[in-house]
Amino acid sequence: MTQTACSSKGRRLLLSIFAIGFLSIATTARAQGFISPLIGYDFGGDAKCPVLLRECEDSRLNIGVGFGTIGALIGFEEEIAYAPDFFGTGTGLDSNVLTVMSNLLIAPKIGPVQPYVLAGVGLMKTHVELSTSSVLTTDNNTFGWDIGGGLMVFFGGHVGVRGDVRYFHSFQDFEVLGITLENASLNFGRGSAGVVLKF
Repeated sequence: MTQTACSSKGRRLLLSIFAIGFLSIATTARAQGFISPLIGYDFGGDAKCPVLLRECEDSRLNIGVGFGTIGALIGFEEEIAYAPDFFGTGTGLDSNVLTVMSNLLIAPKIGPVQPYVLAGVGLMKTHVELSTSSVLTTDNNTFGWDIGGGLMVFFGGHVGVRGDVRYFHSFQDFEVLGITLENASLNFGRGSAGVVLKF
């Protein structure tokens, strides 16, 4: 499948998720807005030092924020997350990954507990710069998808905590320092925890 076809497919999926999300929010009784800052740990896939770099240490930090609306069953979330030093830390190496994902949540409310599964599409933006004797920079903007699940627990009506695990995967081929990744796409997992503030 060509990159153009993948990009077109990604845009259609993104529009579909937005449409379903907004329709579900409009028809969900007692939906509440929420914001949820998070801190996460990237694992698996490409969340590690590239094989071609020596003297490189893995870095797993991921920080971000999710916001949207959620009712007694269905919700919609926009999540922005940033992973500094995604491809590791080393002399002359600078890298990061930014994800902006629009997710539909299925989240049945069971008293103060709200388990959920989610899926969505969005932007995956990567930056890799290696400056030693020469400077080599790679920037990629591509559509991708994510899927995952987790649990929210509320203490009272407006404050809670959450934890989840998500898997991210790009639609298109991805390169690091001019070399196409072995699996041809950027992919990684993330475990995260955060607080949830409803309003």
